[in-house]
Amino acid sequence: MKKLQRLTKEINELTLRIEQDYPELYQYLDENPITIPDCETPQISVSSFVEYLDSLKSLLERYIESHKQMKH
Repeated sequence: MKKLQRLTKEINELTLRIEQDYPELYQYLDENPITIPDCETPQISVSSFVEYLDSLKSLLERYIESHKQMKH
């Protein structure tokens, strides 16, 4: 249970960071395919939280990297 709480906290903090620092990116979070269940009764597990957190991190890293390159 503690791991799930830690992951939830991390997801919330990262989402807040994206919302505050990258509002242009925040609008796409609702469209992230990892958040759309592909079955009628989705099971929420620690691994699904880990996957979602990883996808958020990846999205932000790619965004930051691509915009760094555009500035140079």
